Amino acid sequence: MNDGLLLFAKYAYPPNLLGYCGPGDSAALRGYLQEASRADSGLKELAQHFEGAYPYLRLIAHENGIADPFDRRVVEAYWVGNELLDRVGAAPFFESLVSRFRPRMSGRSFSQLAGLLPHGARPHHNFHVFDVYRRAGLMRDDRALIALERMDQCRVSWGRVVSVQGAAAVVQRSALVLRDGRLGLGEPSAVSVVCRAPLELAPGDYVSLHWGWVCDLLDRRTLAGLVRATRRSMAHASTTL
Repeated sequence: MNDGLLLFAKYAYPPNLLGYCGPGDSAALRGYLQEASRADSGLKELAQHFEGAYPYLRLIAHENGIADPFDRRVVEAYWVGNELLDRVGAAPFFESLVSRFRPRMSGRSFSQLAGLLPHGARPHHNFHVFDVYRRAGLMRDDRALIALERMDQCRVSWGRVVSVQGAAAVVQRSALVLRDGRLGLGEPSAVSVVCRAPLELAPGDYVSLHWGWVCDLLDRRTLAGLVRATRRSMAHASTTL
């Protein structure tokens, strides 16, 4: 459980620090990240208060016969993307969306959202950003209106490390763009990001990014999973822009 909880905290901390989602005590979450061996029931309680992410974890775990929603495989599926997503059926995914989001949306907007499920939509964080946030206004802070640049920061993305200096890194990253009414990715460009997690980074490494923070190292498998989940989510979102 510790491994999955700490992975969850790596991705959840940046928006929590900004006041966009999760409980109000970002310092407590930061403390767990700084003392990686200290994951306990307190971290689990904090993680369960992420009302956007936690129900997705429960759904993915249930549909894969995994008892713990914070199993590392489940956490990875939601934030990064792996084979567990493909085992979530359209019917239980629909029921989850109905119970959580239909009251927040117009009938037309929810019908558009539900209409993506038969075409392979999956309960990945980037699906939530591209197709749920922009319809339901689910960020805790009213300042975080979902425009293109907000979606770009809120999605989990990837970048290639160019250099590292202390708590900062420069990565080559492709920004989210809108071309001819469809979401896509621009040409990679160098951006400065925060790197405070206990990670040993070197030029050439691929990392996952969330709200301008480095979350984790990506190997070939996890990079491919994130690319696949992102492109699938962009394609689905583009059908209803």
